[in-house]
Amino acid sequence: MTEQFQPISNTPPAGFAGKLKFYGRMLLDLQLLTIYKDLKKRLPLFTGKVLDVGCGQSPYKFLLNKNKTRYFGIDVVESGKFGYHNPDVIPFDGKNIPFGNDEFDAVICTEVLEHVKDYQDLIDEIYRTTKANGVIIVTIPWSARYHYIPHDYFRYTPNSLELMFSKFSNVFINPRGSDLAVIASKIIVVFFRGFLPDKSWKYVFIPFYLLGLPLLIFVVGIAHLSIIFNMGSKEDPLGYTILITK
Repeated sequence: MTEQFQPISNTPPAGFAGKLKFYGRMLLDLQLLTIYKDLKKRLPLFTGKVLDVGCGQSPYKFLLNKNKTRYFGIDVVESGKFGYHNPDVIPFDGKNIPFGNDEFDAVICTEVLEHVKDYQDLIDEIYRTTKANGVIIVTIPWSARYHYIPHDYFRYTPNSLELMFSKFSNVFINPRGSDLAVIASKIIVVFFRGFLPDKSWKYVFIPFYLLGLPLLIFVVGIAHLSIIFNMGSKEDPLGYTILITK
């Protein structure tokens, strides 16, 4: 099975074009929007050595206080197949973190664990390399299409997350968005799939999608309001942010 279109690579807001892509994308990419909102609250508070597991293009590094942190990003070599080319990344095998015990004051791991077959091994490695009382922030999707095929393996419930991080002293699981944002996200994907058909004969439907643009605008507006005012059911979110202390 192949993807009709892969997710757009998440790159940092460097330069005018980079900022336009990063911040403009959040108008329609509700997953990115809710992840950014959570990370923006936490990352500026990090101090000391910070490890970014599965860092990709290090899109959130800019949120760290560069005067109070030392950043280390690691990722698998295969990430290059999905549009990630970071010259500063430290390659690893996806399981064994190439650092010593109790080395990091903080860890970032965003939208990674669903792509890891042996996720518990990687979580145990995060535990091993984090200092006592170190802080970890993890994000995972819940409602997300099958992506980065064939390396998309899991969707985790809060109950499974509690078991996965049971070694840690404190685990807080926060849902991102609600069912209203999920519905909007699905409608957005349908519209973009319509504008980028996989077969030439499907171009005949593009006028119908154009006629539906007012509906898309309305749905996107409702989604943003639901995120701002915490509306809708949290039992069917876009994803989860897990705040952890070793």
